[in-house]
Amino acid sequence: MQYTKKIETRHKVDVFVAGAGPAGIAAAITAARHGKTVFLAENNGCFGGLGTAGLVPAFCQFTDGERFLVGGVGREIRDLTLGPAVDYTARFEAVNPERLKLVYDKLVTDEPNITFSFFTRLIDVAVSDGNVTAAILAAKSGIFAVEADIFIDCTGDGDLCDFAGADSEFGDEEGNAMPVTLCSIWADIDSSKRSSVNFSQALEQAFADGVFSKEDRHISGFFNPAPGHSVRNANIGHCYEVDGRDERSLTRAMMEGRAYMAEFKRFYSEYIGGQYENMHLCWTADMLGVRESRRIITDYMLCGADFKARASFDDEIGRYAYPVDIHAMKPTKEAFEEFRKEYEREMRYGVGESYGIPYRSLLPKKLENVLVAGRCIGTDRQMQASIRPMPGCYITGTAAGIAASMTSKKRSVRSIDIDRLKEAIRADFGKDTI
Repeated sequence: MQYTKKIETRHKVDVFVAGAGPAGIAAAITAARHGKTVFLAENNGCFGGLGTAGLVPAFCQFTDGERFLVGGVGREIRDLTLGPAVDYTARFEAVNPERLKLVYDKLVTDEPNITFSFFTRLIDVAVSDGNVTAAILAAKSGIFAVEADIFIDCTGDGDLCDFAGADSEFGDEEGNAMPVTLCSIWADIDSSKRSSVNFSQALEQAFADGVFSKEDRHISGFFNPAPGHSVRNANIGHCYEVDGRDERSLTRAMMEGRAYMAEFKRFYSEYIGGQYENMHLCWTADMLGVRESRRIITDYMLCGADFKARASFDDEIGRYAYPVDIHAMKPTKEAFEEFRKEYEREMRYGVGESYGIPYRSLLPKKLENVLVAGRCIGTDRQMQASIRPMPGCYITGTAAGIAASMTSKKRSVRSIDIDRLKEAIRADFGKDTI
């Protein structure tokens, strides 16, 4: 069918940011602090994306073991949430999602240049000659437009770029993406009781007994956001063959993930026991932990070879060090062992090692006034599996926000001076990280 409706332009700003996850937060705040007016659109009822609405229980590493790689807004968020960093070797740091929500709320509302709304979904864009002219948004009050000079896609799934006609890649050679996880919160886990049960042996026995509907051996486990209390945040369970671009696939996975929790309760309480003996489920996340969807085709596609080479680039806007973390595509023992080989032994760094992120990986081909930041920047599957955690999103979001602030009206995001961009990033990060 064809449907036509005249809609109002509700806002005219310098920079429009789609999605208020870690990349979008960093981009919006950074652009605002550099003097630009910003509209930030978020579909959920809070800032933070997977770290809040998605209940992802921990920050991944911010450092290379020797120095902080994530400065600016990212470092500010981490320190306000957890306290000033003291352990540079931590690969994971447990996060209280409610604390993180409040940090985001304050940082955004402290910026007078940012206008935002929750429950506001990007549904389309208007494009003319390779330039996006307006974002089309749907909210409770109706459909409206936001006009801007620069648009930053921080949706995680590359929705804005896709609406604008940019090309993208998805999944592996067969079009299969990594499984998703429905994160959860559990109570009455008594840390004073320790189980002596061998976890792997117990899991295999549970498989043999038919406790689980699938033999998923990759169980990340529980994180304690409030020491001394019995509540734990959990990243457990996978839903397979899910397309993060398709609401029908996401709907099926959401319901499957909720049903899966009963299997985990039985396993932990009956087969592991100890601290888990009386555990019960309090909450499941309002959004799925999608690890992989679109990868936008950009001027440079960061790749696994760059990870192995500890690559540096002339247009480097940051460095990162998280391992290549491609979760097993199938719930089989063979697939899990292949994951462990890659993740635990081959595609990870020693202390002080990192790879560079080029500005070109933030520049979608075919588009002149659009930047992409976060999980969906231009990478191959291996590199996407490294850069996707929250700290990596802070890095690219910050760079996108600074780049947007340096792009003159009606000029391409490719027109900025790279040396000036790098100088501004160094100043924003507070130290020479690139």
